[in-house]
Amino acid sequence: MPNPSLRAGDLVVVSDGRKALILENAGDETFPNLKTREVREHQDAPNRELVTDKPGRGFQAAGSTIRSAMAETDRHEEEEHAFVAGVMDRVHELVRDGATNSLVIVAPPHVLGQIRKIATPAVKAATRAEIGHDLTHLPVYEIEKRVVEAFTKGESSNASIP
Repeated sequence: MPNPSLRAGDLVVVSDGRKALILENAGDETFPNLKTREVREHQDAPNRELVTDKPGRGFQAAGSTIRSAMAETDRHEEEEHAFVAGVMDRVHELVRDGATNSLVIVAPPHVLGQIRKIATPAVKAATRAEIGHDLTHLPVYEIEKRVVEAFTKGESSNASIP
């Protein structure tokens, strides 16, 4: 099976849980030219604004180990999950409205895992490739270069959102 390449009109979604770029290939397969379509950023609130109280207390049940406090929920992680869900809602809108029928998703592996769980059937069908790297901190021209390299080196997985 040949490696996919970046085609004209492809949307490239680059996200890491705090920042997302939706880029469009204004070029072609030979000379890709990624242009920024949308940028979304999530500003993490300080922990004091997210956590309102001390962790809850637990009581020992018969035959269990003693535990004096319940594990704290990671509010920043919850915020990141909500951000990724919002980005994927927007990507679904773009696919549904016909803005694209071909996606390339670039994200760290843990974010790709989350995307696979929440992607709609339309987004799954439109996804041609995934690249498991965090590129959100790079300028667009460098993202373009790295995505092309990933296709060339075979580092992308073909339509792997089940």
